[in-house]
Amino acid sequence: MKFLKYIVVGFIFGIVLTKSEAVSWYRIYEMFQFQSFHMYGIIGVAVVTGVIGIQIIKRLKIKDIDGSPITIAEKEPGSARYWIGGLFFGLGWALVGACPGPIFILLGAGILPVIFTLIGALLGTFIYGVLKDKLPH
Repeated sequence: MKFLKYIVVGFIFGIVLTKSEAVSWYRIYEMFQFQSFHMYGIIGVAVVTGVIGIQIIKRLKIKDIDGSPITIAEKEPGSARYWIGGLFFGLGWALVGACPGPIFILLGAGILPVIFTLIGALLGTFIYGVLKDKLPH
């Protein structure tokens, strides 16, 4: 019962992404072809919301559910790994037409072939876990 609020928020988030067409393969295709502003607008709103949320957390010193202060660690210097990781993420997103969150939303909407995308995402995560110590960080 403790996790009910998280399930409800997840359902609402899934409905919002579905209704905004953020999980639509066609919308993602349009974005990568620079044919529509739709997805860039959604991503932009998410970034602005995140920036505002982080500033509120930092300035009001908001605590987590256990009463501990929320701390946001500084990023380590070095942009190569972010560029390489972003490139792999973007290529996967462009090739598959879905980033990790919408995979579950598409499955919940009954689009069952997305199970192959989920298997690929899990396999990629597993391979990264195996190779993590051998990769330059």
